[in-house]
Amino acid sequence: MLFRIATFLIASALGAAIAWGLFGWHLAAAGAWCGVVLWLVLDAWRADRLLRLLRSDVANLPTRGPGVWGELSERIRKLLREREKQTQQAQDRLQEFLAAIQASPNGVVLLDEQGRIEWCNQTAAAQFGIDAERDLLQHLANLVRDPAFVAYLASWNYSRQVLIDAPAHKGLRGGHPLRLSVQVHPYAGNRRMLLTRDITALEQAETMRRDFVANVSHEIRTPLTVLAGFIETLQNLPLDAEERARYLRLMGQQSQRMEMLVNDLLTLSKLEGSAAPPSNQWTRVRSLLAQCEDEARGLSGRLAPQGHKLSFSVDADSEISGASTELQSAMSNLLSNAIRYTPGGGEITVTWKLLPDGRGEYAVRDSGPGIAAEHIPRLTERFYRVDRSRSRETGGTGLGLAIVKHIAQRHGAELRIESTPGQGSRFALLFSLSRVRAARAVAA
Repeated sequence: MLFRIATFLIASALGAAIAWGLFGWHLAAAGAWCGVVLWLVLDAWRADRLLRLLRSDVANLPTRGPGVWGELSERIRKLLREREKQTQQAQDRLQEFLAAIQASPNGVVLLDEQGRIEWCNQTAAAQFGIDAERDLLQHLANLVRDPAFVAYLASWNYSRQVLIDAPAHKGLRGGHPLRLSVQVHPYAGNRRMLLTRDITALEQAETMRRDFVANVSHEIRTPLTVLAGFIETLQNLPLDAEERARYLRLMGQQSQRMEMLVNDLLTLSKLEGSAAPPSNQWTRVRSLLAQCEDEARGLSGRLAPQGHKLSFSVDADSEISGASTELQSAMSNLLSNAIRYTPGGGEITVTWKLLPDGRGEYAVRDSGPGIAAEHIPRLTERFYRVDRSRSRETGGTGLGLAIVKHIAQRHGAELRIESTPGQGSRFALLFSLSRVRAARAVAA
């Protein structure tokens, strides 16, 4: 401010001095006024220049100069610089927030007051089958035509969620559409945030749980009903020794069937809840196959009077790492399934070999009726049976392949199933290179 007053006085005095020197002392006052006017014009020009820069070209504000306008320009530069920094920080935080929402496994859609799409992440776009850029400002109700969703969006009662089939995923996941849980949350007046969640796996798990409970109840109730009927018969009817012995034999079979079911359920529970099998314990393949052969020949003799043509071959004397009891259980289950579903006199071949890539393969091939292609993906489900009557006749529990699948996963193995109706089936366990070694390595 002192500089401004000083320049004003200097301009006035300079004007007066110039007028006095040129025209005499009687025009000194006029010269002073001319100096004041010139100072005001220059001051107004500097103010106008600063105003024009603020209006159009803020980036080219001059650096700090003399006078109040120079200081004002510098202060404005600092304020603008700070404001730009804050704006950039806010923009960076916004981008980080949007990136986090983009990475979310749940879908997010922001709607304006009219229900038009303002923004959505890629998850929501994929689930609804919309384009995150092309469909901006489109009415979501026009793009997602599910009646339950349209009614829910228009109701403005968002205290609950709505379940719909994902429009972009009809017919996926084994013929079942993707299921979405949609919940709307109003914000900022009449704007709405729509959250979607893929609940397909949850619904499938709930369906499997219900089926599992129903199947277990049915499987246990059947032998219990038979036992209860025989017990009542033995209690109330006079039976000769032969009839009594037959009833007791049938009761023993049913109780044995129930015991097998309980044992398989306990095995599955143990597999799901126990620690991973050790990788430093090795079991010889020949010993595993010898146990499988003993059990298989006994089962074949019980199920078919003429037996089956069983053949076993080991192409490479190898060892497998893991829990020997689990490995033997998986191999025996595959072999016993082949015996149960192959008619008497049929051929069953069991092989072990090392593949060219170093993996080990245990395979069971039978000459049974074979399995249709649509059943193969579901064979490892608990209690899933292609032929229920045949399974019950042979004493199967419907849990064998589920146990094999769990054991294979625990040992890093792969279960492969190949079958053609009328030409038999082939079940194979492929063990990774890290789980297989030659037996002679121990001797060395």
